[in-house]
Amino acid sequence: MDLRGKTLFASGFHSPERGTIDILEDVLIEIGADGRIGAIHRPGEPNYRSIRDARDETGELVSLPAGCYLLPGFVDLHVHAPQYPQLGNALDVPLEDWLQTYTFPLEARYQDLAFARRSYGLLVEDLLASGTTTALYFATVHQEATRALVDICLEKGQRALIGKVAMDNVAECPDYYRDASTDAALQGTRALIDYVRGHPDNGEDRVLPVVTPRFIPSCTDATLKGLGAIAAQCGCHVQTHCSESDWAHGYVLSRHGATDTQMLDRFGLLGRRTVLAHANFITVDDMELIFTRQAAIAHCPLSNAYFADAVFPLRAALEKGLQVGLGTDISGGPSASILENCRAAVLVSRMLESGVDPAVTRENRGAAAPAQIDFRDAFHLATAGGGIALDLPIGQFTPGYQFDAIMIDTKASNGTIRLWDELDRGDQILQKIIYTASAANIASTWVGGNHIV
Repeated sequence: MDLRGKTLFASGFHSPERGTIDILEDVLIEIGADGRIGAIHRPGEPNYRSIRDARDETGELVSLPAGCYLLPGFVDLHVHAPQYPQLGNALDVPLEDWLQTYTFPLEARYQDLAFARRSYGLLVEDLLASGTTTALYFATVHQEATRALVDICLEKGQRALIGKVAMDNVAECPDYYRDASTDAALQGTRALIDYVRGHPDNGEDRVLPVVTPRFIPSCTDATLKGLGAIAAQCGCHVQTHCSESDWAHGYVLSRHGATDTQMLDRFGLLGRRTVLAHANFITVDDMELIFTRQAAIAHCPLSNAYFADAVFPLRAALEKGLQVGLGTDISGGPSASILENCRAAVLVSRMLESGVDPAVTRENRGAAAPAQIDFRDAFHLATAGGGIALDLPIGQFTPGYQFDAIMIDTKASNGTIRLWDELDRGDQILQKIIYTASAANIASTWVGGNHIV
């Protein structure tokens, strides 16, 4: 049921601030005609009972079924939309070989508009069904296919940020798949921005354009400089990869004598609406620069295990005050689920702290500083953290924010959650959801108050 203009009676969880869980028990959430949360009333507050009775009498009250809990919709900060057909494949080679042998040939197929529409349609449907209400998408170099992704997100109701990939460096990009020139890369970026902003079905700005240099190795300096100028002019979001692997990080050091972060800043691409994917090899100085520019990081724990050969220092970044959210990095990781990446984020943080080499003594094996996070941190990153990173009012149940939400049915017959009434209370229920829920437990998805799935 669409919830615009309704009041929802529900229990659930959200995490507006890292490390804390706000438990919502039998709250009333008023949702406006514009899909934004108007007010939240909690039991014991003045007029709570009278508001509930009044909404019930007018038919405006909607109640979640027993055993169901409300969570903010998940925010995926790093998705390569065209790579969905190879999800779970080609994970056994280094990044540079993976790109040239598997990924570039697949992305080149998106010149076929029918193929693009079929692939993108399945991707958006599957992500919505898995609880991802907002996705930050890399598309391809193809203008028409990227416009098709915009159309599909608007048609299916997903909140999305979409960029036509810019990649014109002939030394690193194959002849069959790249922008023909710097002018082509820049003009294509401007054209996509105009298409998104002028789309007749995008009056609520549910889809936003993104300036998208693939990463420094794939772009010439002229293109990177030009994209920085476009970003400054249009005020758009920026997305790119940053110091993902030994190879990528080393390439930029060799070419420029500076790190990815430093060079992105020099090109005007590091700002409040910049999302840097991976950032595994950033230095202490890089972290300071990212913090100063208020840019964000898309932490992709599953993908990093396959292509980075490193663990991102997540806790250090969070304690530094950096803005961080989660990304699946479809298809660099084998799962399109943000829940799986929540679990992976916790897992790799524990391994980073404890160390992994049994030949090294316990006192010398782990990280020098605390590195471990818990499910509360992961849940925050998957929801409010992603919203903060994107500078959008999403990811939490707060007045003025969009009602982007999912309903978890803990009693789903084919689900994987098992709650015990005498054992599970408060955020223990959320902990079980984070660690054991599957797609079958995600019963409903809303974006801006609209029922999508």
